[in-house]
Amino acid sequence: MSLLPDLRGFARFLTRDPASSDDLVQETLVRALAALEQFQADTNLKAWLFTIQRNVFYEQRRRHLREQVVMNDYAVQAQRRAESRPASVRDDVRDLENVFWLLPPLLREALILVGAQEMTHEEAAGICGVPVGTMKARVSRARAQLTKLVAKARGDTPAPDTE
Repeated sequence: MSLLPDLRGFARFLTRDPASSDDLVQETLVRALAALEQFQADTNLKAWLFTIQRNVFYEQRRRHLREQVVMNDYAVQAQRRAESRPASVRDDVRDLENVFWLLPPLLREALILVGAQEMTHEEAAGICGVPVGTMKARVSRARAQLTKLVAKARGDTPAPDTE
C-alpha cells in the first residue's frame, strides 16, 4: 500500500492522463498479485512493481497502435467499397441508416438482433426477456415501419396497407 503513490506517479508520467494512469496502476497490481509467487523476497518490491508497470504500459501502447492500424485499414477498405458502389446504392444505404433511428427503441432492438445479428426469434426473445410471439411481432412491425419510412424519405407513395 505504501508504494501506491509511487506507482500512481510513475503511471501518470507514462500515460500523461489521470484516468489512464489509474487503469495502469490497477492492471499493474492485478498482474503483480497473479505473479506473486515469482517475486523473490530478498529483492526490491518497488523495482519489481515498476518493471511490471512499465511492461504493461508498453504492451498496452503496442496493442493500441495495432488496433489503430487495423481500424484505419478497415476505414480505408470501407471507403473504397462505398466509393465502388453506384450512387443509388450509397443513397439507399444512407436513407436506411437515417430512417432506422426513427424507429422506436424496442423495434430497433428487435430488428438488430434478428436482422443484423442473425439471431433466431427465440434467441432474441430470450435476450429481451419477452415471449417469442412478441419478438416476432416487433420484428414484423419494425420491418413494416422501416419500409414506410424509407418510402417517405424517398418521396415515394407508400403501398396501401393490406391489413
